[in-house]
Amino acid sequence: MARPRQFDEDAVLAASAKLFRVNGFADTSTEQLCSASGLGRSSLYNTFVSKDELFVRALEHYTSVTRARQEAMLQASNTTAAHRIRMLIDAVVDEEAHAAHAAGCMTVNTLMTPDHRHRDPRIAETLDRDLRARLDSLVGAIQEGHIDRSIDDSVSAEDVAWLIVTVISGIRVSSQAGASPELLRRVGHDGIRSLFA
Repeated sequence: MARPRQFDEDAVLAASAKLFRVNGFADTSTEQLCSASGLGRSSLYNTFVSKDELFVRALEHYTSVTRARQEAMLQASNTTAAHRIRMLIDAVVDEEAHAAHAAGCMTVNTLMTPDHRHRDPRIAETLDRDLRARLDSLVGAIQEGHIDRSIDDSVSAEDVAWLIVTVISGIRVSSQAGASPELLRRVGHDGIRSLFA
């Protein structure tokens, strides 16, 4: 009978995602992954088989956690949809401001490294599934904004959702280029201001 694992797999995936965010796939070593996770090399590879497999699993975990935070924010019922979207922009800026040095969004970093998508079809599937789910979540909030009249209904909810995703991705990339949180917050709010009724 196999012994039960003596570690929290989600914690290992979160620690690994943090390293991949800072260093990228190629520049993250097995030694760094072992140190960050608290696992020995044999435990790490007995569980995750390879660095490639660990990257895929860490990306899946990262997108799931990040998306759940977005959905919770957009589904809040005590404020207008427009206010929830502003809160989402603020949360992204705050996350970038408090991230470890050079720790950009794992999703954006992976998208900006096209060979990742070709290395393992699960990476492309994870990125595509995550994008569609985030867009759907935004579309739902925007449609509520059309109803509560906080968001201009002259533009389709799908187009507005794409604009918000683009603004958020730009915030994350600009943060890595050294833009201050104050600038990012201002630009983020300016980028979506025309949408609000």
